Amino acid sequence: MNKNNYVVIMAGGIGSRFWPYSRNDRPKQFLDILGTGKSLIQMTFERFNKMIEDDNIYVVTNDNYKELVKTQLPKLKDENILCEPLRRNTAPCIAYASHKIAMKNKDAVITVAPSDHLILEEDAFRSVITTALEGAADQEKLITIGLKPNRPETGFGYIQYLESDSELKKVKTFTEKPEKELAVKFIESGDFVWNSGIFTWGVQAILNEFEKSLPEMAEIFNEASHNFWTEKEDKAVASAYSQCANISIDFGVMEKAQNVYTVLGDFGWSDLGSWNSLHEQLDKDDEGNAIRGNVMLYDTSESIVYTSKDKLTIVQGLDDYLVAECDNVLLICKKSDEQKFRDFVADIKEKKGKQQYL
Repeated sequence: MNKNNYVVIMAGGIGSRFWPYSRNDRPKQFLDILGTGKSLIQMTFERFNKMIEDDNIYVVTNDNYKELVKTQLPKLKDENILCEPLRRNTAPCIAYASHKIAMKNKDAVITVAPSDHLILEEDAFRSVITTALEGAADQEKLITIGLKPNRPETGFGYIQYLESDSELKKVKTFTEKPEKELAVKFIESGDFVWNSGIFTWGVQAILNEFEKSLPEMAEIFNEASHNFWTEKEDKAVASAYSQCANISIDFGVMEKAQNVYTVLGDFGWSDLGSWNSLHEQLDKDDEGNAIRGNVMLYDTSESIVYTSKDKLTIVQGLDDYLVAECDNVLLICKKSDEQKFRDFVADIKEKKGKQQYL
């Protein structure tokens, strides 16, 4: 294994679109959503651990989840668990991890990946990542993994690249989360691929780009980094995060950068961002239903039913519905109306006033 290769796994989100299965104190990355016997973060760690040394794998998570990470990833050293005091999206997370790693190895080449993605063809995935790692070793390029789109999804970024014989293709435009009308045009043109949210770059390349695209954030972490790897680190990180804008690496850096490249991948990917996307991946009956638990269905189609095994659940007459019974919450709603989940959660906060439901 190349000692200059590192991975940063981002695991600080709360997975609100998977509520009520995903809760504030145990979000989806720590759950066995697919019924494999392993959580999503465990699957992610093992996927990279086959090509990256233990000591070169870092997890960035919220302070509240440090013990969960330690329990689920016992091979990970405490010093490789970076804890965020506040949720500030992915740009601060990546700035923090990049400075930490740069102080250890100025020649580091880092792959940054979410903790909750599904990869069905892992050998193909590792081949793509190897190509990206080799391409980023010159410390000049920012590389994103591009995936062929199959629908006008507004929750992903889109990449337009210049055709070439090289596996490493220069990105012409990078558009993060377009409106539906624009996403439709992207798909119709055939010139765009999805941004998978998985990035590879040399540590010097990404730190230099922070200086250009997010200079205020760069200054904050340049100052804080003097205390990294010391007993003052937690205090320095808390101060840095309190000053940082809430912004993604996509909006903050990738849309502005001129040195962006993509490696195209096809490895059975899903971001598992919602119940709808989970339904696409699960085994289904002849009517398109995916079930987990002790369930009997009648006149029901294209639905997902997630309930406990100790309670018989009988469902009749539903089409395109989600039925999810998790602890003290029973949710029944149209599966395709996942955008309403934030409304549900906001109403619970206002009308119930109890975190026990969240």
